[in-house]
Amino acid sequence: MNPDFKPLSIIYHPHYDIPVPKIHSFVGTKFSDLFNNLQKNYSSNLNVLTPYSANLENLRKSHHIDYINKVEQDELTKDYLRLINLPWSERLRERSYLETEGTLLTAKQALETGLACHVGGGTHHAHFDHGFGFCVFNDLAYTAINLLNQKLVKKVLILDLDVHQGDGTIDICQKYPSIFTCSIHSESNFPYEKKQGWMDVSLAAAIGDDEYLETLTKTLMLIQEQITPDIVLYDAGVDVFSNDKLGNLQLSFDGIKKRDQIVLDHFRNKNIPVATVIGGGYSKDHAELADRHSIIFEVALKYLEKYNLN
Repeated sequence: MNPDFKPLSIIYHPHYDIPVPKIHSFVGTKFSDLFNNLQKNYSSNLNVLTPYSANLENLRKSHHIDYINKVEQDELTKDYLRLINLPWSERLRERSYLETEGTLLTAKQALETGLACHVGGGTHHAHFDHGFGFCVFNDLAYTAINLLNQKLVKKVLILDLDVHQGDGTIDICQKYPSIFTCSIHSESNFPYEKKQGWMDVSLAAAIGDDEYLETLTKTLMLIQEQITPDIVLYDAGVDVFSNDKLGNLQLSFDGIKKRDQIVLDHFRNKNIPVATVIGGGYSKDHAELADRHSIIFEVALKYLEKYNLN
């Protein structure tokens, strides 16, 4: 390791894990599984930061106050909970506030250092007035809006490469002309009612590495022709993997690594800060899932070591 190498800032809280039944598609321990994986493999190269809970003033910029109050007071009805599709618990409520703020902290660190990674985040299905698809609050929309309101940036690009479209992010951010949402997702996967964001690329099911990476490269060039963001919020979802429980694309482990390398190289070589979130990933094999989610951290560390940008 380069002796001048400065560690990668990662954001994590020990209360990110949530209790869910073993039969559930969502892995409730995936955050601590990932964090332990990172500590085992890269601990000396990580600067671990811990977020506070999102406060009401900031949260109501991205979510309706009535919905926030229902979450805070444990008054979500069965209809709300059915949309979220996670068993409600005090820990889930706590995690939702922490993880949402965690992405904002990640973005602020990225603005300072050029690159930072969240051991969580990517709750892109949560809408303005309700949660959806394992997501209570939308950390990406929350972060983008608060970065703008705090005058830390003028333009935000949310690059969402989760296999599922970030419908909630699009829904919340569409009234903000300085937030640009770009989603590359499976056309035939959840959510089945797609939203129209700034740039949407729908992929046929079962495409593999070559076609995916070619599409990504072309999309990044299209973005480059139209905007130069002050920061990129990158949802590095790993449910594009061929064996993902809820995915239907055919990317390999190496394909995901190349995807992340392409994204970081593209923006960091232009000196544009990048904040990453882990997004979706689903597997009965918890160790395999942690390995998959660790890819973006490995790529980020290798980038920092190579270019010594921090």
